[in-house]
Amino acid sequence: MVELDQFKYTLSTYETPLKEVRDSLNLEAKIRRIDELDKTMEEPSFWEDAEKSTRLVKEAKNLKDTVAEYNKLQNQYEEIGLMIEMGYEENDPEIVPEIQEMLDEFTSELDALRLRTLLTGEYDNNNAILRLNAGAGGTESCDWCSMLYRMYCRWAERKGYQVEVLDFLDGEEAGIKSVTIQINGENAFGYLKSERGVHRLVRISPFNANGKRQTSFVSCDVMPDIEEDLDIEINPDDLRIDTYRSSGAGGQHINKTSSAVRITHIPTGVVVQCQNERSQFQNKDKAMQMLKAKLYMLKQQANAEKLSDIRGDIKDIGWGSQIRSYVLQPYTMVKDHRTGFESGNVNAVLDGGLDGFISAFLKWESLGRPQVKGGQDVE
Repeated sequence: MVELDQFKYTLSTYETPLKEVRDSLNLEAKIRRIDELDKTMEEPSFWEDAEKSTRLVKEAKNLKDTVAEYNKLQNQYEEIGLMIEMGYEENDPEIVPEIQEMLDEFTSELDALRLRTLLTGEYDNNNAILRLNAGAGGTESCDWCSMLYRMYCRWAERKGYQVEVLDFLDGEEAGIKSVTIQINGENAFGYLKSERGVHRLVRISPFNANGKRQTSFVSCDVMPDIEEDLDIEINPDDLRIDTYRSSGAGGQHINKTSSAVRITHIPTGVVVQCQNERSQFQNKDKAMQMLKAKLYMLKQQANAEKLSDIRGDIKDIGWGSQIRSYVLQPYTMVKDHRTGFESGNVNAVLDGGLDGFISAFLKWESLGRPQVKGGQDVE
């Protein structure tokens, strides 16, 4: 059957990528490390240090999950080959859709694992802290900020991640002026670092009585949630600490007390704020943790260009600085200006369908960020 010939050829094209994934994962080293951890966990004194034991148990689980995921792919590859041979022997056309389903599942899971092999950054495995700030444009920009907030929450939901709101400021008339969320899940920062930059929306604004096309901008800042105590010295004289009354959802307590905390690191201009915790002291501790993480990441950057990518608020939230454009009129298109990746299904993207853009960014980054010609021509 022609279909079986096609299946056989398609499967053969994945032999090399499957081997490359195994090499990228350094599977043999992971298996050795699992053996080491298993022996360590069998020691009577293992649970005496709760923090260390928890960290090692988590490491072992992640390693075992990765090995199991690869082994599953290898088994799927072999099973599909056997099914194709069975199809040739029995000459049964009913086996075709079954093989197609198996092949689709295999390729989808292989692509997902290949993507994870690109997450090689020191903190790619960490939770992510994502902040959105509406740019100039009043209500329209605040509405765009709320749309992006929903988009990232929907993306996190699809991944099985948890979203925690750390800071929230309503727009004056509608939408959101700014919001900071923590997205908890394995590799959350590794995936979401692709979103750092300015996002541009082009549409006929529902807030414009003349029905004119309008452009709005929102900046997105992403940083890893670094839980360990970082070796960062901060001079108290370099800090401006402000308290203010929390806004947004949270019940009577959050609106009646000035428990929210904003910390400004004067030398760098980095600003962090938190209103999620119940007490001012808890909010201050969380804000200081965020500040240390930001300053640590700044310290790791070797040049000013990288530094400007990861520092606090993005100053130019406007024309020429956008990383991605979302066009709703006169046509529909979402285009990333760094990678050239685009999608005509804007609604799907705004509903959390970001994986194509994230995948394209990680591949682009792994190739040394080559310049994309014509990347800014979406109007």
